[in-house]
Amino acid sequence: MQVAVRELKAQLSKCLARARAGEVIEVRSHNTPIARITGIPPLADTPLQGLTAGNALTWSGRKPAFAAPLKVGAGGTTVSQLVIEERG
Repeated sequence: MQVAVRELKAQLSKCLARARAGEVIEVRSHNTPIARITGIPPLADTPLQGLTAGNALTWSGRKPAFAAPLKVGAGGTTVSQLVIEERG
């Protein structure tokens, strides 16, 4: 769709709705193209949003709850503590 600047000003909401629906809006000034308006595809912002949209993962929006540290051996030393000790 081609639209003049004056028409774009008068019908901005309508043009944006058409762009959201997938149409490319070409803005013209004195019959010369000066800009293109395209919609942003839904869920294309991040790969994480794509995974949630495809039900590959779910997220409640809250901080994740982690399990308690894993204890190794009779002394009850955690794995993270063993790593810290090994690093010196």
